[in-house]
Amino acid sequence: MNARGHPAATAIRGRLNPLCHNFNHGLVGLHFSSILCMARCSSHIYLEVQQLYPQMQNLQRRIHGLVGAFFKSPHLKAQITRDMQKYVQESMANWSEDHPTYIQDVTKTIAFQVLVKALISLNPGDEMEFLKKQFQEFIAGLMSLPINIPGSTLYRSLQAKKKMVKLVKKTIQARKNTSGISNFPKDVVDVLLSDTSEQLTDDLIADNMIDMMIPGEDSVPVLMTLAIKYLSDCPAALQQLMEENMKLKRHKDQLGEPLCWSDYLSLPFTQNVITETLRMGNIIIGVMRKAMKDVEIKGYLIPKGWCVFAYFRSVHLDENHYDWPYEFNPWRWQDKDMSTCNFTPFGGGQRLCPGLDLARLEASIFLHHFVTQFRWVAEDDTIVNFPTVRMKRRMPIWVKRRGDP
Repeated sequence: MNARGHPAATAIRGRLNPLCHNFNHGLVGLHFSSILCMARCSSHIYLEVQQLYPQMQNLQRRIHGLVGAFFKSPHLKAQITRDMQKYVQESMANWSEDHPTYIQDVTKTIAFQVLVKALISLNPGDEMEFLKKQFQEFIAGLMSLPINIPGSTLYRSLQAKKKMVKLVKKTIQARKNTSGISNFPKDVVDVLLSDTSEQLTDDLIADNMIDMMIPGEDSVPVLMTLAIKYLSDCPAALQQLMEENMKLKRHKDQLGEPLCWSDYLSLPFTQNVITETLRMGNIIIGVMRKAMKDVEIKGYLIPKGWCVFAYFRSVHLDENHYDWPYEFNPWRWQDKDMSTCNFTPFGGGQRLCPGLDLARLEASIFLHHFVTQFRWVAEDDTIVNFPTVRMKRRMPIWVKRRGDP
């Protein structure tokens, strides 16, 4: 296998041909060589290739560890729960029965508000709206042609990022000018400022803040939207989910207690619905890795320096791993082990997404308040998988509040 330009080995599920095809295809100056069409190659790549990569650079590894520990803390989960409950209720209070509600839009707004609050403690207002507008411009350039001239999508994206960095750095500087960092950090800025490394500059912190905003635009709101889509198409699952959440609501109402984060995560069928949505939705379609030395997987050589794309969708929809893989079936998870390489919606290994627990928590809170407050009828809509997962019509539904005559 010879590579020219920028070689890449892409692991995809090959239903048409299980053999290896060697070809060069030019796209915007890049050459992609040797697509490995192997049904279960991604699973083996995930297990075997990850050991070939050196440890992440010390600084980035420390950032990942600090943020990961903060995201798992009960303190942040309690804060996220309060914020999510507030923003969900504020949003749902404005839903009308006279016109459709676009679930994809409302979940994006809610998730972005919650995430930005956790990152830099920014509350809804003019600065939040400015940041959201610039972030949407920035996101648009991530999948654009690499043409950086005034007026191009990439140019506008880079300019938007500069404005975002400026806003975040202003927040960082204001935090530094206060009396000090609390023993209980209120956001990720506090967490990173508590690190004494001189390498952790304001620019690096700002870049990390913006990188971590991406789930607020993509992963979490798409998870919530797809869950509503699949539930709308599966009345039996919706009924069981509604009964489980109604039971919890009645129990907490009788006790006179508010719901806490552990209550939401304690509902087994709700978690099964979220898990099945992650499996079918494939919100994160895969991960890119670089081979640091030659490696052979199932008879195919991946040369040192080549990029490898481990395609999660090929595993999550593989009939060898899941019966009727294209069927939404949350009951399949009642006795199924999720801690295997056959279920990787948040990645895995050293680079496992640090926000996986928060994604489940936010989805659980949204589903609870949605199904306990509303009945709905969904309009026809289609899932689009490229370049990112989304609903073609933004998932319009007609809602009716429970308890109304």
